[in-house]
Amino acid sequence: MKKCDVSIVIPAYNEEKSIRKVATDVLKTVNNLKFNVEIMIVDDGSTDETSSAVSDLKVRMIKHPNNKGYGAALKAGALNANGDYILYIDGDDQHYAEDIEKFFIDYGKYDMVVGVRPKEALLIRRWGKFIINILANYLAERKIPDVNSGFRLLKKDLVLKYLHLLPNTFSFTTTITLALIKGAYNISYIPIRVKPRKSGKSTIKPLRDGFRFIMLILRMTMLFSPLRVFLPVSFLLFLVGIPLLLSRLILYQRASETAVLLVLSGLLIFFFGLIADQISILLRKGESF
Repeated sequence: MKKCDVSIVIPAYNEEKSIRKVATDVLKTVNNLKFNVEIMIVDDGSTDETSSAVSDLKVRMIKHPNNKGYGAALKAGALNANGDYILYIDGDDQHYAEDIEKFFIDYGKYDMVVGVRPKEALLIRRWGKFIINILANYLAERKIPDVNSGFRLLKKDLVLKYLHLLPNTFSFTTTITLALIKGAYNISYIPIRVKPRKSGKSTIKPLRDGFRFIMLILRMTMLFSPLRVFLPVSFLLFLVGIPLLLSRLILYQRASETAVLLVLSGLLIFFFGLIADQISILLRKGESF
């Protein structure tokens, strides 16, 4: 396959009513770019006519035999991309294809460029995503304008580097964002516009995704900043245990079992945090041990 500069990857699942418009708009926009571009649609096991809707267009089609997940579609795009950079744009027609040009203003300067949705668009998102944003900011130790935007440009090599960390679910975008921030890569944020969803329906289910949300929080914590959790807990136990231990020794000349337990728990959690931090660094680097 011919080498190109940028691979535009469009993940789609049961988007027969919107995917043709998205692909057509993207095709029109790339004509204004001074790069060699390929357009790839990843049909993630759709049960409707998503693939047939764009069969006559000049795009590459990758079709999964069954639905694997949003993140799996993005990973498939990266594995099959011929470009040095990958531009992800969703297939539900909520993004403006015209905004693609914004991502290439400083082409080659940044490792990742993320499209930041308007605040009013972010406010209507589910509470789970709101909490994830707060957690991500805490773990990253910086303000992240939009942690899980699906409209972004990044180097293909970086996706492949962190492929072993990236999940098959919607948390793909959150995970790659934190991985690159923790890896000290150059990241830029640009404003984009969004449209209300006109067709198809969200695949998010409260019970199933509530559990995934909890697991995502635990996974992100252990992968990126375990000490940000272990240290506060350890400090709190010391803060309570040491004064209690000293007061008992001074007043009664004997140690309190509760105080000793609190101090020992604080020490154990502190050392567990150090071990977890070293493991997380090795995992992010993709090293074995």
